[in-house]
Amino acid sequence: MTEGGGPGPVTVRSLIEATSADFEGASLVFGHGTDNAWDEATLLVLTVAELEDDLANLDRPLGETKVSAVHKLARRRVETRTPLAYLLGHCWYHGLRFEIEAGLVVPRSPIGELLEQGCEPWLEAAPEHILDLCTGTGCLGILAAHCWPDAAVTLVELDARAAAVARRNVTAHGLLDRVVVLEGDLFEPLAKEASFDLILANPPYVDAGDMSSLPPEFRHEPSLGLAGGDDGLDLVRRIVDEGQQRLSARGLLVCEVGMSAPALLRAYPALPFFWPEFEAGGEGVFLLGPAVPGSDLT
Repeated sequence: MTEGGGPGPVTVRSLIEATSADFEGASLVFGHGTDNAWDEATLLVLTVAELEDDLANLDRPLGETKVSAVHKLARRRVETRTPLAYLLGHCWYHGLRFEIEAGLVVPRSPIGELLEQGCEPWLEAAPEHILDLCTGTGCLGILAAHCWPDAAVTLVELDARAAAVARRNVTAHGLLDRVVVLEGDLFEPLAKEASFDLILANPPYVDAGDMSSLPPEFRHEPSLGLAGGDDGLDLVRRIVDEGQQRLSARGLLVCEVGMSAPALLRAYPALPFFWPEFEAGGEGVFLLGPAVPGSDLT
C-alpha cells in the first residue's frame, strides 16, 4: 500500500488520495454503499478518523495510529476483496447508520428512494401498518418507520443471526415502541388476518446463471440472501401470490427483483406491474396494488 503522503504530516486529503489510488489499482468492485474508489476511500478514512464529511476537514493532519488503522483496513479490502461495510461493522443507507456483520447482505436497495418520496403518488394516505419481508439488517423497515412516524412496522427475517442484528438496529434507532422483528419464512410468522398498507420486499432474486459469475466482493454475502433459484423467482412468486392477499384496500406492494424482471413478466403476463424509474439509479423494482396504474386488484 502507498503511504498516503510525502514530506510533512499525513492529512485527510492525502490519505484519501493514496487509498483511492490503491483501490483503483486493485480493480476492486464496488456496490456495497459506494460505487467508486474515491467515495470508498473517503468513507474509510473519515470513519477511522471519526470526522464528518466536510471540506474543512480535508487538510486536517492525522496521527500515526489512525493512519496505520486506515492502511490496515485498506490492505484487507484489497487482499481479501471484503466489502468495506463488513470491515467497519456498519454501513449507511439513506443517511441512516446500520450495524452489520459479515455474512449479511449489505443494504443498497433503490426502494429507499421511493420511501423517502412517500411512495407518492401510489399511496393515497400515510400507511398505518407496514411489512418488510426478508429484512436483513432491517434497513427498509427502519427507514420506513422514520418516513412515517405514526406507522407500526413488522420486520420478518428467516435467518436468526440477521434477525438479531435487525433487533439491535431497531433499538439503536429508538423504534422499539412500534417496530417488531419476527423470525420466520415470509408470511408464516404473521397472524392469518394481518393486512398491510405497505409491503416491502427485497428477497433473494439472483438467478443461477448470475450467481455463478458474481464478483469476489459479492461472494462474501450469503447465498441465502442472494440466490433465487434457476430463474431468480423462488421467493418472489410466493411474495406476489400471497402479498396481494395481504394488502389492505389501499395497499401497495413494493418488491425488488433486479435482473430477474423479464422472468417475472413471463411468469405473470396478466398482472399490472408498474416499474418506477429512480433518480439515483437502480432498476428492477415493481409496484403492485389497488393504486397502481392499470390495476384491477381489489
